[in-house]
Amino acid sequence: MIGISYEADEVSKMRAVRYHQHGGPEVLQLEEVPAPVLTGGQVLIEVEAIGANVIDAVFRRGDGPWTRPLPGKLTGDVVGRIVALGPDTPRELRTGQRVAALSEDAFAEQVAADAAWLAPIPEDADAGQATMLSMTAPLALRLLRTAEAGADDAVLIQSAAGTVGHLAVQLARALGVKTVIGTASSPAKLDFIRACGADLAVDLSDADWPDRIRELTPQGVDVVLDSVGGKVFDQGLDLLAPLGRMVSYGAISGDLPTAPIQSLFQLKSVTGLSMLAWRAARPAEAYADITEVIRLFEAGDLKPRVHDTYPLADIAELHTVLDNRANLGRLIATTGAHA
Repeated sequence: MIGISYEADEVSKMRAVRYHQHGGPEVLQLEEVPAPVLTGGQVLIEVEAIGANVIDAVFRRGDGPWTRPLPGKLTGDVVGRIVALGPDTPRELRTGQRVAALSEDAFAEQVAADAAWLAPIPEDADAGQATMLSMTAPLALRLLRTAEAGADDAVLIQSAAGTVGHLAVQLARALGVKTVIGTASSPAKLDFIRACGADLAVDLSDADWPDRIRELTPQGVDVVLDSVGGKVFDQGLDLLAPLGRMVSYGAISGDLPTAPIQSLFQLKSVTGLSMLAWRAARPAEAYADITEVIRLFEAGDLKPRVHDTYPLADIAELHTVLDNRANLGRLIATTGAHA
């Protein structure tokens, strides 16, 4: 059985999170909205678990460098089962398959997802951990590969206790990187980073934190992975050794970074990375990243950490934790499907 094609009934409804004004977590509402209508190459997923992205707290507050139209939706990575196939989906897909996928409207009971980027999820895998296999872990892997992190390198991972960061620490170890350094801003996070495999965990709240890194690597670090932006980006760039490589993939501080050309004259390089851009530019290699992180996950070499799990109705509580930057690993919402 190939599966069924799907056209949404105009009156078909589901619950999804929306916000109609910018502000704190209290603006998030669980509403009844029309179910997705599939277009070519899409599947409909009945959602089991949703992984939150910290950038959505910036979008929700409306105080960052990016804006999104209202009413706002929350992005994320979902795990669930295919319940319907749209037109022109790959013939090997079947309804009932358990998959993970990135969604622009993830905090919902059903999502439409691009069939080309589905990550097959083992039946016995924890749903919260598995949310990190479709985009987050592949992003962490691609950051390290874009930076050409190697066996002789010292790699600095900013915000290393977060969703991407803690995976990057583990993947750097799996790739055989010589020295792995992570930054965070609380004792609990520093302990967590060390438990993930970092050789050195550095407190960003210490004004002299770059000096701690120079004590370990007097010549500087070879690689910096930065999602913070602002002053932290500048400090990371300063820490790069000659021929060092920085990869920027966000600005959760709300301050977009700029790279002064005089720093680059010192044989340093800065590259930006977006997973959507990578998928568009090198689709075969991008899907190979998904395959690789699933292999590492099944082998036990990649252990995604779930900080806490909330019912979808408690989305404001989840976002309060996001705003406080208190999570170790990822925050998960569940819909109750397949419980």
